[in-house]
Amino acid sequence: MDEFTIKISIPTDDDGFVLLQCPKCGEYFKLPPNDIESDDVVDIYCPLCGLVSDTYITEDVIELAKAKALNKVLGDFYDEMKKLERKTRNSIIQVKANKPQKEEEIPIKSTIDSMEIVDFECCNRQGKIRHLLNYCGCYCPYCGGQKDGSK
Repeated sequence: MDEFTIKISIPTDDDGFVLLQCPKCGEYFKLPPNDIESDDVVDIYCPLCGLVSDTYITEDVIELAKAKALNKVLGDFYDEMKKLERKTRNSIIQVKANKPQKEEEIPIKSTIDSMEIVDFECCNRQGKIRHLLNYCGCYCPYCGGQKDGSK
């Protein structure tokens, strides 16, 4: 079986932050891509629940990846069926390939703009979280330490 790669570009907002979602509690937050990919950031912590997850990919990205993968597989299957159709054109058993309907590939937008930039002084980095979470207190996405709410 052949392997294939699907590339999906996740856009940043006007401030250069990318949208993430905790799979454990569903909280949305934003971090700069350079910080996410930095070698000195070992884990990413959810600012709400403080837990670490393997991935913080949003549902929009997952749905786009599923649509792209399905379109690729169905396209490849259709191509193979067309080859079989041509081979069986003048035989007793004939194959007719029907073109599959493509899944809609909805582009990703950096939504949820009701977040504010917060300085996580413990790690000398920034993130974007909901105002209420900043006000009440949260966890640092980079080290998991507690950050007291804004006074």
